Amino acid sequence: MRSGAKVAVVGGVFAVVVGGVGYGAYNVLDGLGDSGVGGGSDTKATSSEVKTGPVTEDEIAETSKAFLAAWAKGEATVAAELTNNKGDAEPALAGYSESAHVTKAVITPGPATGSKVPYTVKATVSYEGRTKPWTYASELTVVRGLTTGRPLVDWVPSVIHPELGKGESLETGESKTASIEAVDRNGNVLTKEKYPSLGAILDDLRKRYGAKAGGTVGIETWINSANADGADKTLLTLVKGKPGKVPTTLDANAQAAAETAVKQYSGASVVAVKPSTGEIRAVANNPATGFNTAMKGEQAPGSTMKIVTAALLIEKGLASANSPVECPREVLYQGRTFHNLNYFSLPSTDTFTSSFAQSCNTAFIKLIDDTKDDAALGKEARDVFGIGLEWKTGTVSVDGSVPEATGGEAAAQYIGQGTVTMNALNMASITATARTGTFRQPVLVPRSLDGRQLATASRSLSPNVTGQLTAMMRATASWGTGKAAMSSVRGDKGAKTGSAEVDGQSTSNSWFTGFSNDLAAAAVVQSGGHGGDAAGPVVAAVLRAGQ
Repeated sequence: MRSGAKVAVVGGVFAVVVGGVGYGAYNVLDGLGDSGVGGGSDTKATSSEVKTGPVTEDEIAETSKAFLAAWAKGEATVAAELTNNKGDAEPALAGYSESAHVTKAVITPGPATGSKVPYTVKATVSYEGRTKPWTYASELTVVRGLTTGRPLVDWVPSVIHPELGKGESLETGESKTASIEAVDRNGNVLTKEKYPSLGAILDDLRKRYGAKAGGTVGIETWINSANADGADKTLLTLVKGKPGKVPTTLDANAQAAAETAVKQYSGASVVAVKPSTGEIRAVANNPATGFNTAMKGEQAPGSTMKIVTAALLIEKGLASANSPVECPREVLYQGRTFHNLNYFSLPSTDTFTSSFAQSCNTAFIKLIDDTKDDAALGKEARDVFGIGLEWKTGTVSVDGSVPEATGGEAAAQYIGQGTVTMNALNMASITATARTGTFRQPVLVPRSLDGRQLATASRSLSPNVTGQLTAMMRATASWGTGKAAMSSVRGDKGAKTGSAEVDGQSTSNSWFTGFSNDLAAAAVVQSGGHGGDAAGPVVAAVLRAGQ
């Protein structure tokens, strides 16, 4: 800092302490006028020479300290001038005291990593005589202004709080919705502290069922959702409301196992469903506080989609579990070439079960013409497996899509590529349907709570087709591509692996789905590679917990 800047040094690191509504502490920005720091967002510089190149260590340190000091003092205009987007930054920073009711803040920066500066915020929130401490960590990035050449804080809402997104704001007051106490199927209390992946789901359940459950409101600090239909996210509770009890179909043991399992891989998601009822037993994501990919994701599912494709081919009489099928190393379909992993092939005498268990793409592609209907796969997915219907799980979810396609794009769909999109919930449900032959719409909240209408498929698989489909999945788990992952799982078990190629990724997404007795689970790991290597162990861990 330049001479004239007054700062408090605690344990060798910079910290600013402010207090009172007026934030009347020291003006640490005195004397910065000609230092090259700040100067009014990224407006054009008056100097004829605009500095270029990466920001320096000194610029990073000086800019971040000046910004954090102004923010901590409640000087929103000054702090916003030190960013590259004053228009968005100023109201957000002003709202920290005016809307979030933060009356004191101690901000302690840590060592910079490149142009990123992490910091810890120790704040005090006060509302109508109620006060509570609030501690969290976030980070900022210093960049060079495009037109001014000055070092500036790259403005994003997460500078204020790591969970704050575009269009969102912080607020403290009487909560908009009544408090709830969500419980699992055995009455165990479910909290976001114990089960982090349930955070957004619990917020949504509160919005949907708080009033119905008879709870009362409290005083809280929350994030106002940018989506009018979205759920606000509670960050701090100053005064608890009386919670109303909301039952769920989740199982605390399975949920705990799922939370632990996804921590093995960044970008992992898993869902477990009970085939005989459709009840969702577990939902977990890593990161736990990010997007709920497990229930809301829309990604190509890779070869796990062959469960639906196999059901279609068997129903049409084009293949059977024990009939021989061709599995060449590659095949050309309407100008598009498809091949198997590492270009493997199987003897022409091998059965459809062998091609399914070893995930032979070409065996499935070669049978497409015989269906005589490009839309056949989408119909099968919808009419039998409930994909594309409007699921009402009790919380926000996306129920998968198999859009109409022709030619090579339709062929890609048969092996879970192209325009097919699924998430772990969808694939767990597909596996559950294959297990019993009948689609039962997944639910996280019992229908009895609100009487909502559940989606129903137009028909079930015949016992003969169901038997062949589950037999092929059992083969995959016992000697096929799912053998290693499922070796620790007991009971009547089956599986299907998948590796989905995604544009822009050097490594495929890893997919795996399986069942054990009356529990089905599916997982996806971003850039995880082969399905059995990453997603497989995640599914196996959840299935073991349900045994």
